[in-house]
Amino acid sequence: MSVEIKIPAVGESITSGILSVWHKKDGESVTSGEVLFTLETDKVSTEVNAPESGVLKTRAAEGDEVKIGEVVGEIEESAAGTEEKSEKPVPEKEKSAKEASAPKAAKPEAPAEKSIPESKPSDAATPPAKIGAPDNPRTTRRKLSPLRRKIASQLVTAQHTAAILTTFNECDMSTVMQLRKSMQEQFTKKHGVKLGFMSFFIKSVVDALKVCPGINSRMDGDALVENHYYDIGVAVGTERGLIVPVVRDCDTKSFAEIEKDLAGYAEKARQGKIGLSDLQGGVFTISNGGVYGSLLSTPILNPPQSGILGMHKIQERPVAEKGQVVIRPMMYLALSYDHRVVDGKEAVTFLVRVKDCLENPARLLLGA
Repeated sequence: MSVEIKIPAVGESITSGILSVWHKKDGESVTSGEVLFTLETDKVSTEVNAPESGVLKTRAAEGDEVKIGEVVGEIEESAAGTEEKSEKPVPEKEKSAKEASAPKAAKPEAPAEKSIPESKPSDAATPPAKIGAPDNPRTTRRKLSPLRRKIASQLVTAQHTAAILTTFNECDMSTVMQLRKSMQEQFTKKHGVKLGFMSFFIKSVVDALKVCPGINSRMDGDALVENHYYDIGVAVGTERGLIVPVVRDCDTKSFAEIEKDLAGYAEKARQGKIGLSDLQGGVFTISNGGVYGSLLSTPILNPPQSGILGMHKIQERPVAEKGQVVIRPMMYLALSYDHRVVDGKEAVTFLVRVKDCLENPARLLLGA
């Protein structure tokens, strides 16, 4: 008896994926619950476990695109028992009777020697192609992963369907950096996670969204849907591509709770265990290109959201302060927004509010 291995449903909108790797090979023994293969889709990576114990027989190869519900292998539960039965010796009496009743096979004749035709002049004009030779040794061609295809599709969709405009500002990070440095040891000891910059940005964005609620809206056909909750997406780069896990109810969470959520998502991303539910429902996105050294960029919207904030590299620069030229750790901020939903005045007001919160973080604690 055998049990079919089918591609499981991993989300309402997902119809196919790539069988990226078999963790067990064809013919190997597996136990129930053991990881068989990894399925990559345009949103998540999922590990599929063995439904039963037995011997694995694969039907799909690594790298194949497979549909939800498709049978990609089977587990032969009685394979070991079948092999044992087939190897049992046949009794001599039965063997003799079978041999006597079986017709004797004729001796095979020696194969006739085949004459090799002489090559014609035209045969030498077309040399045989080299099997396995690369099309071009200077390039490598490979199929896009589902996640990469989804990213490409989303970016093109955003450019074609939204009226994207970007406004810029700069922020003096001195106070945040000093506060973070002075509180880091105590904060880490108490909460078990480090105090990062992202929690300050998330709290600043939530504050600014409350001041400018129009940015916390999205287009839905001919209607405008305004959100009254604050689930903030944080763009994270992984080996498979960019993903945007969502930190829920950021308006009600402390800095420590936000940092714990971020740490949890980072660990999930490293293990390839980000789930579909982790990526859904965000109303605004923050992207930190500064971790890669980006000084300035124009982030692209994450549909159907109407705004995305780009953080950048903190760099010491000379700035004018009270008639004096001083050196300050500055960061450029970039807000890309959908001009169909958000007017320029509201976008600038939002970004200035984010800047004010970061330069005066006490405002976040006092609600001023």
